[in-house]
Amino acid sequence: MSNSGMNRRQFLQTSGLAAAGAAVVASGSVIMASDGAWALELDTLTGHEGVTLLDMSRRLYPHPSLGDMYYAGVVEQLDGAAKGDGGLAGLIKDGVGQLNSAKGVDWVDLSEGYQLEVLESMEATPFFQKVRGTAVVALYNNPLVWRHFGYEGASFEFGGYLERGFDDLKWAGEPSEDASPKAG
Repeated sequence: MSNSGMNRRQFLQTSGLAAAGAAVVASGSVIMASDGAWALELDTLTGHEGVTLLDMSRRLYPHPSLGDMYYAGVVEQLDGAAKGDGGLAGLIKDGVGQLNSAKGVDWVDLSEGYQLEVLESMEATPFFQKVRGTAVVALYNNPLVWRHFGYEGASFEFGGYLERGFDDLKWAGEPSEDASPKAG
């Protein structure tokens, strides 16, 4: 007797995974890392809007060694805020539309120089200010980002910096003699 077919357990496992995958796709837009390492489900924004905002956040606060997953946190916060606020959702969607129409090409397809030019032209807009404000908090208030940059966090609860690493600047290297001359 050939056992080339699928048994009941395999069928249930496979169909359960397919149903779970279909639920993620059907419930909203998803942006995903190119290597599949992370994905972010969006409730209000489209996938294209999410990718555009992620890229915009990277242009505003560029750190080449910082992965896109940290910038996706900016998109997640904007999407969450837009979910409960129709005015904000409209502001974000219109702002992404302005980014895309500024040069007649989708903003994510522009060169970095043109992207920066478009951002500079939109600097005073409420859309730009909302994304910039959200990005600065989402990025630099993230303990995982702190770890990436070597910041150990606040030391108040540990007695302050004087008793905990004030002179511990191993990552900065030793200053030259003329930078800190000895008192004579």
